[in-house]
Amino acid sequence: MQPQDVAPSPAPSSASSADPVVDVEQAEAALVEHYPRLARLAYLVLPPGLGRGRRVLTAHALAQRALPRNRTTTPVVPAQATGREVDPGYALVRLRVVRTALEAGLPLRRPAWPRRSQLPPLLPHVRGLKLFPRSGGADELALDQRLSALSGPGRAAYVLRGLERLPDDGVRQVLRAAGVADVDAALREADGVPGQYGLLGSPEFDPCSLQARPTDLLRRRQHMRAALVAGAALVVCGALLGLPGDGWGPDGAAAPPYARNPAAEAALDPGRLTKAAPAAWETSARTDFSVWPARGDLTGDAELLRRALAVWARPGESVGMSATPGTQTGGPAGPPQLLYAGDVDNARVVILHDGLRLVRYAEPKDGSAGAALDFARTDGADRAAATAVVLGRADGNVRYLTAPWVTKAAGRDLVAPDSGARRLTLTDGVTSPLATPVQQQSGACTSWKVLELSDGSRTRVVTDLGELVPARLTTGRPGSAKDASGAKALGAWAPYACSLGAVRGQGVRSVNAWQFATQPLPDGTGAGAWVCTRAETWRGDGARVLAQFRTPGGVQGAVAARAQDVPACGERDPQVLAGVLWKSEGGHWYLLAAGGPDTESIEATGGISGAADGNLLTAGAEQGARAELRGTLGGGRTIGGLR
Repeated sequence: MQPQDVAPSPAPSSASSADPVVDVEQAEAALVEHYPRLARLAYLVLPPGLGRGRRVLTAHALAQRALPRNRTTTPVVPAQATGREVDPGYALVRLRVVRTALEAGLPLRRPAWPRRSQLPPLLPHVRGLKLFPRSGGADELALDQRLSALSGPGRAAYVLRGLERLPDDGVRQVLRAAGVADVDAALREADGVPGQYGLLGSPEFDPCSLQARPTDLLRRRQHMRAALVAGAALVVCGALLGLPGDGWGPDGAAAPPYARNPAAEAALDPGRLTKAAPAAWETSARTDFSVWPARGDLTGDAELLRRALAVWARPGESVGMSATPGTQTGGPAGPPQLLYAGDVDNARVVILHDGLRLVRYAEPKDGSAGAALDFARTDGADRAAATAVVLGRADGNVRYLTAPWVTKAAGRDLVAPDSGARRLTLTDGVTSPLATPVQQQSGACTSWKVLELSDGSRTRVVTDLGELVPARLTTGRPGSAKDASGAKALGAWAPYACSLGAVRGQGVRSVNAWQFATQPLPDGTGAGAWVCTRAETWRGDGARVLAQFRTPGGVQGAVAARAQDVPACGERDPQVLAGVLWKSEGGHWYLLAAGGPDTESIEATGGISGAADGNLLTAGAEQGARAELRGTLGGGRTIGGLR
């Protein structure tokens, strides 16, 4: 059975009590996770009269603009055909996509200002190419023609039925929230099109899998002739600027220099880069990134290193930058340490370390313009945290540069720990490709790839969360947690592996999973497991805590409560308390609540009343009821339930 969160969520006074409040972070996670599905939804609802090329760009623009600016309420949509409730974050961004796609189909009227969705999108923007989905078969073409004959609300009703698998009540609620005046008319229109819903998943309607063709070549040639004189002038000026000494010419994608002083010039001199001795880590009192030797076949390429340092100090407009939360992106204060310089797939990559940050510079091997610059905090790293760095991601795979003390590397599916580990080759510390952990377009999570690293005496498990430094996985009570290696620890993580997607891109240093209670179910069908996962960050604040509950036979745990910036379930305060509404096989509802081993009693108030000695509480309840939980520890201290 699916547990439901019993902790109340604060909502604006204008919101209905039945409408959940969605945080920006929750909406962002849903948008990133389900982006291909949302883009397909927008593409199908948009009017075909826009043309396939503009529909593609507009669909991406509407999906990207679906992120709200602050906390927002979203209507409660009835259960899907599978019986599972829709994630409020996904329901919100889906509603915003449908609303703006319908607005884009409205005709422009002179007395009124056009809405943003009615105008061609500024971003994304492609020059010199026409982008459109791959062509399907005759069935897809016929369906597209039938949908083009419908109104915007009619298309939206058909797509919500087929792509989202919503019942008619759910379709009505989404369309009403999107501003459709006559919802029943839209459903009647959709009834006139045969229910070929399987075709909606075809590449014909996928704006994320595209073909490219050139635009009008003759017109482009005319424009190019007009720009030749200006281009020649720019080339001459650029050559003149690059001639006297160290101008911006040798610095690649770096911006022009803005300051000259001896300290800044020393930090940008590739000849002054520091390099650790190959065996320094064997005798050093420190075992962190500072004792990594310089590796790679391009450590002697002074021009590559010069460009990397210059772009770090002065990133130009063509440089794509990313940084983990709380990480400064300024230039180095002095000559940094070189960890790696070499070819990785289709890029030349340089990894640098300045004592506080790791910096990854990447430029295309084909000599095209542009570069990428990624920053990550690593201050306070120890041997356990300094085991690997992401070198590059390509084609759904990731390569790592491992610590010099790592002797073996392997990939493993954390969801299926019994499937065994796949040995990865190590070449000068660089691993062979490992699949990145991803969730399917439908939102299902069937696997989560992790990296196992062994130094001969200990094995550690890390996972890629979309950042430069992978996060370490541990298990056990906070304060005595151990690496998630071995059959028992891997089995404990397996039901909760997919919850790691909730902390992607948050600057996470480590994630610990602790089973703090086991609770017998009131219908005698077994016992449920309570687990809290805590993600610690490199910056110290921003830790995220999830309390999850799993019933016997459940493949994955269900999130019962979540919190951020709280000490609960951490080394400073390992206490935790959470509860869920649970429906038995006989159709009865119960409040199940559990605290850590130090909890002496639990009390529930509000919509559900109950109390129990010890760290477990079971009380009868009604569907949709909410309760406030309070636990008492030894010594009389009280704690509240996670929300």
